Amino acid sequence: MTTLVLASQSPARLATLRAAGVDPVVIVSGVDETRLEGLPPAELALQLAELKCAAVAPRDEVPDGALVLGCDSVLELDGEALGKPGTPEEATRRWRSMRGRSGVLQTGHALHDTATGRTVSATASTTVHFADVSDDEVAAYVATGEPLHVAGAFTVDGLGGAFVTGIEGDHHNVVGVSLPLVRELTAELGHAWTDLWRARPTR
Repeated sequence: MTTLVLASQSPARLATLRAAGVDPVVIVSGVDETRLEGLPPAELALQLAELKCAAVAPRDEVPDGALVLGCDSVLELDGEALGKPGTPEEATRRWRSMRGRSGVLQTGHALHDTATGRTVSATASTTVHFADVSDDEVAAYVATGEPLHVAGAFTVDGLGGAFVTGIEGDHHNVVGVSLPLVRELTAELGHAWTDLWRARPTR
């Protein structure tokens, strides 16, 4: 078996991987997600994922022979990259702009093989259609605190799920990690996705 290290503190990514049979070791990268502002959305997501992966891969606590996965997501709307809003005011502004419209959730993925030193990376894109929610619904959702700390100010697997009317593409990508893409990257590094199932660290 091969151990996967998740270079992310996202509980949604961890839950998605666990539901798919992978029990990763979590090591938070500590990368400042605001350091690359101004890049196009897909490029921003990819570069942040690569930075997270690179920050964790050389650490002593990474098990021998592990694969290290870095991910980062932004919502692309009108060509702008929307990350975590951080404040109720910004989350409210975002939702008033997003409602009744569609955006593209861009998630960068970078996978590093500690045994060979190789890294492969790619971005997954999923179109998300938002409901035309009312001002009262926006206020109630923002008041929960959920949208403040997630990319694009929404979740599809939480309270925000009722405000998403449709998805074109990989559903898991909207949660924060594209399982089909990670499988492809794993294969590109010469490993089988099924070898990650319930893998445990050797030290």
